[in-house]
Amino acid sequence: MCVGKVAVKKEDLQKYHGKDTWFQLQPVSADSEVQGKVHLELRLSEVITDSGVISHKLATRVLECQGLPIVNGQCDPYAAVSLLGPSRSEAKKTKVKRKTNNPQFEEVFYFEVTRPLSYTKRQFDVEEEDVDKLALRVDLWNASNLKFGDEFLGGVRVPLRVLGQAGVHDAWYFLQPRENGGKSVKVDDLGSLRLNIVYTEDHVFPSEHYTPLRDLLLHSANVEPVSASTAHTLGEVCREKQEAAIPLVRLFLHYGKIVPFISAIAHAEINRTQDPNTIFRGNSLTSKCIDETMKLAGMHYLQVTLKPIIDEICTEHKPCEIDPVKLKESENLETNRENLRHYVDRIFNVITTSGVRCPTVMCDIFFSLRESAATRFQVDQDVRYTAVSSFIFLRFFAPAILSPNLFHLRPHHPDPATSRTLTLISKTIQTLGSLAKSKSANFKESYMAAFYDYFNEQKYADAVKNFLDLISTSGKWDQKSIETPIMLKEGFMIKRAQGRNRFGMKNFKKRWFRLTNHEFTYHRTKGEGALCSIPIENILAVERLEEESFKMKNMFQVIQPERALYIQANNCVEARDWIDILTKVSQCNRKRLSTYHPSAYLNGHWLCCKLSADTAPGCTPCTGGLPANIQLDVDGDRETERIYSLFSTYMTKLIKMQEACGSKSVYDGPEQEEYSTFVIDDPQETYKTLKQIISAVQTLEQQHTKYKRDKFKKTKIGSQEHPIGDKSFQCYIRQQSESSTYSI
Repeated sequence: MCVGKVAVKKEDLQKYHGKDTWFQLQPVSADSEVQGKVHLELRLSEVITDSGVISHKLATRVLECQGLPIVNGQCDPYAAVSLLGPSRSEAKKTKVKRKTNNPQFEEVFYFEVTRPLSYTKRQFDVEEEDVDKLALRVDLWNASNLKFGDEFLGGVRVPLRVLGQAGVHDAWYFLQPRENGGKSVKVDDLGSLRLNIVYTEDHVFPSEHYTPLRDLLLHSANVEPVSASTAHTLGEVCREKQEAAIPLVRLFLHYGKIVPFISAIAHAEINRTQDPNTIFRGNSLTSKCIDETMKLAGMHYLQVTLKPIIDEICTEHKPCEIDPVKLKESENLETNRENLRHYVDRIFNVITTSGVRCPTVMCDIFFSLRESAATRFQVDQDVRYTAVSSFIFLRFFAPAILSPNLFHLRPHHPDPATSRTLTLISKTIQTLGSLAKSKSANFKESYMAAFYDYFNEQKYADAVKNFLDLISTSGKWDQKSIETPIMLKEGFMIKRAQGRNRFGMKNFKKRWFRLTNHEFTYHRTKGEGALCSIPIENILAVERLEEESFKMKNMFQVIQPERALYIQANNCVEARDWIDILTKVSQCNRKRLSTYHPSAYLNGHWLCCKLSADTAPGCTPCTGGLPANIQLDVDGDRETERIYSLFSTYMTKLIKMQEACGSKSVYDGPEQEEYSTFVIDDPQETYKTLKQIISAVQTLEQQHTKYKRDKFKKTKIGSQEHPIGDKSFQCYIRQQSESSTYSI
């Protein structure tokens, strides 16, 4: 049952933007729920009757309708046309148009307009007093086969004074609700609804209009200090950092500059942080930008990683309550703990083994965070991990587990019992990922501290660190000179000799393989020097090798510029793991192959395609492995327009920030309280940027003003694009009056 509704007109949305507002619920009735528009043509003509009396007839032509609502799966519309006056109400109907909500009527109806006896005063004009009392009513109905009668679709009331001196009126009208159509209900009886409305309307110019502001924004990562950059300034003047982060992240992602920008602002924030335990704890511009990047770039990663297990939890409904106070009589505490532990273990494993699927752009950002944090706090050995885990666990995986519907993992919010299970899992995963020294102290509830004892094993901390190492490895191998090598995977496998002596089983040797983010090596045994080293940038592809090549299972190939290294893993799972992680670390290599040979080169030819040249191009497309980056449907000009709108909205704060720069440059004394909220590291550089921002914003402001002025001049109210509505009727009358005056 529908209790009531809240309806806000489009022209009023801007008044409520960004505000919590209580709205009274309005009654809902079929007569008030209308949509669509109708095209009418009215013509008043003079007719001389047989008796010689002059009368006037109104010809009403109903041409067509567009966008009528579909009622109960059908729309069979017809129009009812009435001439309304103090002492008359004549009604006529069009034919019913079947199965269309865009009917073409093209029907004309005639009504005689009664004239007073004093008509000789104006022989050719209809007197205003008479016309003012008449109106045309056109109602659209759906011809229903139900016993309840036809359904009202909307209507319009057109006063005949719109005919003016010309006696002709041709216009489109928005359909309106029927007057007093609903039941008599006291509004106070229905209650009220609190809404927070966010409304944006963008008028986007051609790209060249945004060049000055866009160039300032995209140059932000190169400004020294970064706090004096245009993008950072936007974060300083906006009321909420999130306001600035959303368009900034989308703009920088679109132009491929998100990593250097976030690296620059993160490095500056880390250098301002005094305690490594408080790193990225606040809602800073850096935190919000990384959050937004993860939402955009990491959504597919989140779906692939968590959706299957979240679906399972929501479907199974296993009891997992471990608070003795909330335990139901039919439940067993130990059984519930075991259920919860099983789910936590499952989710922990899918997360910590998902590093190979983490998007490259996120890995590059995490690499930057790790390096900046490790450089700033060299004594703290764990800060390189906590800087990354504070985002990937605390702000990415944990919230997605807690509210899967908000991350498109589930269509609806889970039921209370399942929501409670997800809350307990999210808390545990968050703590496991935090690598805190005293984890039991992280829980206020004693039952959570007791439950967490199950996970107080070194293997969990090691798994988290290995995962964080992998996702904070830069895909850009030009970073390798400054990056400390990180061991990603190692173990025994069997490899085939790469030298000239390629024949015989004796050339398959068991070796110890070791992969870092710099190189892939193999050794005679663990701890010995490398027999062979393959730089990561030399890995052109990593693909499976067909079993027929050597009659051996679980084989794969690491393809290099000169030859391929053939390797046999111990089982199919291990083979998949090695292929995934090798693909992950080499996916950004500049010369990656698009095709490969799925079989080996033996006895002078490739077994797959039979070509004899060992340098022949591959015959099969590479599987592609993982996407090197995320392609987003972003309009760079629209995001720049939104940033302009924010700067325009907060222009007074930009000017205040200019004053703060002047104050800081001139006076060495205590900073004024009204200026203390701004981060200004270099007053002169910041002032220079502010001046450029204000100039670019003012130029765009002038262009918007000109556009609105020109648009108003060109707008024809009553056209198909701008139908006459409830509020635009007076504007139409004024526009017609101005047009007539101009013609005279």
